[in-house]
Parts: sequence; C-alpha cells; structure tokens
Amino acid sequence: MTPSTREGRISVSSEGGVAAVVIDDPAHRNALTRTMCLQLQELMPQLDADPSVSVVTLRGAGETFSAGASIRDLPSVLMDAQADGTRIDQLSRADAAIAAVAKPTIALVDGACMGGGWQLASACDFIIASERSVFAITPAKLGVIYPRAGIERLVRLIGPATAKLILFAAEPFGATRAAQLGLVAEVVADSAFDQRVTSLVDVIQSRSQFSTHTLKRLVDGAGDRGPHVDLEWDAAWAAMAEGPDMAVGVAAFLARESPHFMWQPTGQGAVRIV
Repeated sequence: MTPSTREGRISVSSEGGVAAVVIDDPAHRNALTRTMCLQLQELMPQLDADPSVSVVTLRGAGETFSAGASIRDLPSVLMDAQADGTRIDQLSRADAAIAAVAKPTIALVDGACMGGGWQLASACDFIIASERSVFAITPAKLGVIYPRAGIERLVRLIGPATAKLILFAAEPFGATRAAQLGLVAEVVADSAFDQRVTSLVDVIQSRSQFSTHTLKRLVDGAGDRGPHVDLEWDAAWAAMAEGPDMAVGVAAFLARESPHFMWQPTGQGAVRIV
C-alpha cells in the first residue's frame, strides 16, 4: 500500500474477507515510527469502509509483534511537533483509528509485544497470543509516561494496582500471565498458532455481522452511563427485530442447517487494497 522506507511500513493484504494488516519492519523488531503510525491512521478507516472486508487482523512481521515505539523516533511518535506549536501523540491516534473500526479486529501476537506495541494490540477487540509471546510496558525504563489511551485501557482491564505494578517495574511477563491478568483473550501453543487463527477467523466470519457489529458497540459502551445508553440499547433491540438475521438464524437452527446471514453494514464504499 505504502512504499517501503527505512522507517518500516504497515503492509496489508486482503483475501476471503480478511484484511491482514502487518507491522512490517522485522530488521528493527517492528519498532513503531511516526510514518507507521500515520499509515495506520490512514488505513484503518479505509478497511472499515470496504464492503469486501469483514474481519481485520493485526500482527507483526517475522518473530516479533512489535518492540514498541522506535527509540530513535520516539519524540515524533509521542510528541509530533506541528507548525502551530502544538504536539500530537501519533501513537494514540493510530490506537484510536484501530479502536474505531466497527468490524471485528483481532491482534495476533506471536513473539515480543512491548510498550507501544501492546497499546496497538490492545486497541483491537481482543488479543490471541502464542505461548512463546512476551509482554512488557516499559515507559519507566525510558523516563517517559505511557499515552493516556494506553493507561486508561490498562486500568480498565486489570485495575489500578496491577497496572501500577506493570508500569513501575517495567518487567516482561509471559503470555500465560497476560491471559491470567485479562490482557490476552486466548493463549495458543506455538505449533498450533496459525491454524487456530485461521479457524477462529473463519468462525467469526460465519456469524451474523449484525450481531458482531452491534455486540461490539454495546460491549465497548458497557461502562458508560447516561440516557444515551438506553437509547443505544433501544435502537439495537429495534434493529434486531426489524432486520433479517434473527429470522435467518432461527430458521437455520430449527432446520439444522448453516445460516446464511443477510445483514450488511451500511454506508460502505469499495476501497482498493494494494
């Protein structure tokens, strides 16, 4: 999609409804640069709008998910100076672009997932990790603070005390520990990782897009308060009653057949992925 540079790139391929997004700079352990963060910001809305894409996966090239933000590029990743004197956290903008995708998004962590790499992985709906994977969140090693979006998500997932332990100590921990903490949804044996990923994506693609899109929105807003929450649920319940997928699912279940769901997201335009 974007020409390769010495700063690495974000590559993407699409097949069978799956957009496979890759953090692609294995020579530098897929360390995140400003350029890569900008590419993610541009790419994710395109994939969300593409009707040929139903699931988005995010992984690292080679044997590392991501070593985190590039140390050489750290100031421009976290505090990108603008002409008007302001600074932009490009990592968190990339995070927000991933989190804003309405379709199912899965982080496939096979290898080291460090610092800003975990923030991008955690912006997906869930993380599947191989047993050999190692995690760490290490701003205290560098004299920086972790971006707000990453800290707030970390605290939501594991609570303030454990979040402080991980942030203060900046020590690595394995995939099993990450799953125990709730940072990883599933840990898979190294030898079975790719097979499990393929089967899981196939299963999700076979489910109702109405269900997965709506459930994603409702789960993401489960901690919200206020009258808009009731309106959101009322709208979802009405859409379920008025849409085609419930009748399709019930009929297929009673007939002991595989359902062929009909609901499609609206407002999507074709996007060419190179």
